[in-house]
Order: sequence, then C-alpha cells, then structure tokens
Amino acid sequence: MKTIGIIAEYNPFHNGHLYHIQKIKEMYSDSLIILVMSGEVTERGEVSVLNKWDKTKLALNYGIDLVVELPYLFASQSADTFAYGALKILNALKVDTIIFGSELDDTDLLYQCAKVSLSDEYEKRIRLLLDDGLNYPTALSKALKDMIGTDISSPNDLLGLSYIKEIIKHNYPIKAISIKRTNPYHSEELTGQISSATSIRKSLKNDEDVSLAIPYDIKEYIDKPIFLSNYFPFIKYRIMSDDDLSKYETVDENIAHRLKDKITISDTLDDFLGKVKTKYYTYNRLMRMCSHILFGLTKEENKNKENIYIRLLGFNSKGRTYLNKIKKDLKLPLITNYSNAKNIDLSLDLRVIRILSMLKGNNFLDNEIKHKPIKYEKKEE
Repeated sequence: MKTIGIIAEYNPFHNGHLYHIQKIKEMYSDSLIILVMSGEVTERGEVSVLNKWDKTKLALNYGIDLVVELPYLFASQSADTFAYGALKILNALKVDTIIFGSELDDTDLLYQCAKVSLSDEYEKRIRLLLDDGLNYPTALSKALKDMIGTDISSPNDLLGLSYIKEIIKHNYPIKAISIKRTNPYHSEELTGQISSATSIRKSLKNDEDVSLAIPYDIKEYIDKPIFLSNYFPFIKYRIMSDDDLSKYETVDENIAHRLKDKITISDTLDDFLGKVKTKYYTYNRLMRMCSHILFGLTKEENKNKENIYIRLLGFNSKGRTYLNKIKKDLKLPLITNYSNAKNIDLSLDLRVIRILSMLKGNNFLDNEIKHKPIKYEKKEE
C-alpha cells in the first residue's frame, strides 16, 4: 500500500481539489492519503475562508485518511519555508510519495531544475538578479531560464520545485509526482466548474454565487467569510504605533519607512497595498508582511524552525490504524490539543488564534483550545 502525501490550503475547498483527490485514487486505488494543511492563515498571509476544522471535515468526507496541520510559522511563509515544514512533517509520517498540481506537469524536468537550483552558481545568479531589482519569484524563474533554458514561473510549479528541493536536500525517501492542473491559477474570474481559488475568494468578497465551482455541500461552511482586509484597523494600529517594524519577519528597513509613510493616508488594505507596492515588493509579499505584522511574528521567533510538530486534526478508521502503527517510531512530537502539548511551544499558534478571535468571536478561540481531532465515519448512503 502506498502512503501518499498532499500539501494544500483548501482556501476554500473546491472542485479542483476534489479532482486532485479523485485522480490520486484512480492512480493508486490501494493507498493511504495524508494531508498536511494550512490552518487559519495561508501562504499568502490571507485568513482562510474556511476554518481548519471545517476544512478537515471536508477533506475526510472527500477521501483523505489523515489530516495534520502545518503550523503558522511555516504556513505563512514563502515557498521554500512552506515546503520545508510540510516535507519534514510528511517524512516523519513516513509517506513514500507526494502528489501535487502543476501547470508544467513534467516531474523529471522539475527534478532537473531542483538540482540546478541547489548549486552555488544558481545562488550567485539569484543574488545578482535581486540586486538588479527583481522580486524573488521572478529572480528564481529567470535564473533557471538563464542556466537551463526552462521557464518555470507559475506558483504551483515553483512550489513543486521547492518540494523537490527539500526531498533532495534532506535525502527524504519520497517520490514526487505531478498532476496536470486543469484551470489557470492566476484567473480572477470564475471559469465554470473548475475555477481557481483566487477567483472563488474574489467572488465571495463580492457576495457572488460560487456554487458551480465548489462541491454541493460546501456552501453551508462558507458563511460571511472574514479576510485579512477585515483586520486592517489592527494592522494600521500596529504599523503606526510600533517604532521598529523591521523586527518583524519579512519587513526590512527599506520598506519599513514606506509602510509608515503610506499607512496614514490609507483607508483599506487594498488601498494601502496599492500605495506601497513596487516592482520589488509585490502584492503577495506585502500581504504576507501585513500578516506577520498583525500576528507579531518577529525575525527572532522565525529562527525557531526546529520547533516543528505534528498537530493531528482528523482521521478515518484507515488513518487511525496507520497512525497507531507508526506512532512509536515518530521523530516529531504528536499533539492532539493544547493540553497534551508537553514541552512544545504553541505560543505563536495560540497568539494567531487569539488575534483572529477579535473578529471571529470567543467561540472561535474556545473551539480551537478545546477541539479534539475529528474521528470521521462515512455516513451510509
């Protein structure tokens, strides 16, 4: 039996995600699927449309066997750090294969690119391109094209590249396989049954119908979603009141002054980002920056990358049997709730939840602290 890992955000869960799971089951009918999932905040710094427990229920309902959380320290970061945390967890859970969506859909080429991108020459090229004013994703793509003539620029291909780099760097006994994406990642408009998460979130913000793009039973979970933009007054307060913004992760001294200057004349998050955005400081980078400022993630805290653990969110009977089988051999701490997290620092994760609860309510905070892993049983048809 193959043990397959998926890394996802499910923000929100949509038909493309369902296609991904179904495709894996077609390819490997006798397999166990483990999902490492972002919780309440995603890689772009955005607040998840669905809370982690609803996402876990949906994942289990649509065929995932075991769901664990990617901690905020990794989930809210750029591709390499995001991949570092996810692969470390999946390796600890003894997966032998990861399967991810890709526009390129050429795993052999991604392996070739990953090997090149781990070379000293590649790193030198990146530094030169960054010095020339390119943003980081563009510099990554251009350096690869300069060295091997391949253009890898889509977010999912770059993320897949980061996954493979982690496998190579740490010599993980994991094989990476891609599945062809069936929709344009960057599309901000709904494109029918298979639409991008970006377009679905935009439509939700505009109170538009997204029912065609999501499985029929998910609409009940999306009730007046809260976005990072809703927290703008708190972000504004942090920026205006804190004398040293450069202490926060992803905030350097060059941008700190610009943040201070533009915040006083901005009324919304989009307005603020539009005023601050440059060729080097992209929208996604600034979103992530605002998330780190809001939740107070400092550069000092960010050094603590070894404080990684497996937060169990849910499982079915197959997942429970597997977990019991490997539990004694786990190299990372396994926690089921805050009360049994002995010697594990969860202060950052709890801080994120507390700040989110300012708009999501006290029940959101209580639910996070008291919630136990979901034991899923398939309902009889």
